[in-house]
Amino acid sequence: MVRIRDLRRIDAYLYEIPPSFRPDMRVPARFYADAALIDNILGDRSLEQLVNTATLPGVVNHVLAMPDMHQGYGFPIGGVVATALPDGVISPGGVGYDINCGVRLLASQIDVEAIRPHLDDLASMLYANCPSGVGKGGPVKLAAGELDQVMEKGARWAVQRGFGSAADLERTEEEGCLAGADAQKVSTRARDRGKGQIGTLGAGNHFIEVDVVDRVADDAIARRLGLFAGQVVVQIHCGSRGLGHQVCTDYVDLFQKAVHKYGIDLPDRELVCAPLSSPEGRDYLAAMKAAANYAFANRQVLVYHIRHAFEQVLAGKLNHHHLFQVYDIAHNMAKLESHRVGARMVEVCVHRKGATRAFGPGSDVLPPVYRDIGQPVLVPGSMGTSSWVLVGTEGGMSQAFGSTCHGAGRTMSRHQAKRSVQGPALRRELEAAGIRVRAGSMAGLAEEAPAAYKDVDRVVDVVHEAGLARRVARLAPLAVIKG
Repeated sequence: MVRIRDLRRIDAYLYEIPPSFRPDMRVPARFYADAALIDNILGDRSLEQLVNTATLPGVVNHVLAMPDMHQGYGFPIGGVVATALPDGVISPGGVGYDINCGVRLLASQIDVEAIRPHLDDLASMLYANCPSGVGKGGPVKLAAGELDQVMEKGARWAVQRGFGSAADLERTEEEGCLAGADAQKVSTRARDRGKGQIGTLGAGNHFIEVDVVDRVADDAIARRLGLFAGQVVVQIHCGSRGLGHQVCTDYVDLFQKAVHKYGIDLPDRELVCAPLSSPEGRDYLAAMKAAANYAFANRQVLVYHIRHAFEQVLAGKLNHHHLFQVYDIAHNMAKLESHRVGARMVEVCVHRKGATRAFGPGSDVLPPVYRDIGQPVLVPGSMGTSSWVLVGTEGGMSQAFGSTCHGAGRTMSRHQAKRSVQGPALRRELEAAGIRVRAGSMAGLAEEAPAAYKDVDRVVDVVHEAGLARRVARLAPLAVIKG
């Protein structure tokens, strides 16, 4: 167990557990926090899990965790771990079960006061148009063989099917399609779970949220993103549904054998991995990309149904109700990227589990429209609290492999939240605060109560002050759609 006396403070918001803490550590374990967040971080096994990741073969520089970190499967949620190619490892636990769980932000030209009379109808229409819940199927029926196209083309498949535009793709990470995806590396069981779920929200922490921009922190960059105070916007938070979960399950099982085959000694079996150069490592990377593309397509189809809901409710009542895309970003992914390791640039596999890519200005992987300001970063809070739009910085590139936080981060497990929060009471509390709620399960609502999460403003303050990302605009909820 890591204790506070084991920590070395490097900077105002950066702490380190040195390699001397445990003989099997290959690199230091670092995390970002302030004094208040440290108490919470020390309350679970997340720092122990972070130290465990510092033992992985091929790990470089240091392993990292963001201020929203909390205990996960193998890797802590909020973890950022880079391993050098070709023989550094890739680990399904470093990506997570919800592959390419991510956030998409849409924006309107509507002022918040104009939409208030229509919020109830809009919330109900969004709930009707966007199926949600565990195992829930969707309205999109795939022809024979079309699921392979979804997994290999991602959001591009959805746009070709009429579910969006080229402008949506331009403002999506990797233009909504990871090269190298191979649908043949995805099991029949995963395919069966995913074939009927395109265009669905799912459950857990997934949501659709109608928000208002309640604070602009950087007016110049906000204008570049098309954001202004009092503006109505929409967030989508979801991922690869049952297909991605099954891909992770399949390869965790496979890698239990791979670690023995390649003589990899691990402090925790949940860290199972394989060298990137191995057949097992290459197969997982190809399957993970296929699941990630499925998630990009899933969010793209949800965008279509959200736009349709706005049209159904607001046509003839409000002008300018079309929703344009600001950005779409993933926070459960392993990506092959070039980063500085010592004095040279090295190709590495960056695992971001509950962490967001946040490349700084000038990166050639960013769309031209945003290249000079840095990558937009979307940081959702919890129901009843703020969310944030940030942009990546050069500091994030040099400190954290171009990464930052992904949300508020849990303080309670879902079981703890259900024991301490009553769903109907929470719904009444949110409605009393003016937030419309549509949810299929009161138990599911309780799991995602604001009390179960850290203060997202504090988390964002840390990454801003540490130089990992810059604050641009804060969002406040008007309506929440949950599974």
